[in-house]
Amino acid sequence: MAFRDLIPWSRNQELAPARDNFDPFLTLHREMNRLFDDVFRGFGGTSLSPLMEGRFGWPKVELSETDKTLTVSAELPGLTEKDVQVEIANGVLTVRGEKKAERNGEGRYFTERYYGAFERQIPLEGVEEDKAEASFKNGVLTVSLPKSEKAREGVKRIAINTH
Repeated sequence: MAFRDLIPWSRNQELAPARDNFDPFLTLHREMNRLFDDVFRGFGGTSLSPLMEGRFGWPKVELSETDKTLTVSAELPGLTEKDVQVEIANGVLTVRGEKKAERNGEGRYFTERYYGAFERQIPLEGVEEDKAEASFKNGVLTVSLPKSEKAREGVKRIAINTH
């Protein structure tokens, strides 16, 4: 193993190959990685972004946990509680709904906003599904799930030894 193999670096920070160690296959590999990185990086700001956001994580969620509760929050701007459906089945929390377009298609326009149906599924473990509570305020859906006694018993604290 070369020393260079121990250095943590990403594709965007690659070290330039030395002239005397030129390998055409390695160069091709790097160029293909760069092309794929450029293609997928472009989805964030192009007209394809509404298509991709539905598949890759819209709505954005936040998970927080205490000893007694797991809380899932989802940003749903422009929606009301009537536009959203929350379900728990077989240890999976599902948030689904639809954001309808505000325009009726008159004339030409450009948008980066997401419209259409969405669904997020979040696997749950060790919660009391029948005691879940949901609230919706200022475009944020919050689902609180109490942890089961069994889940709380399974936590063991590990002492850290100092030498």
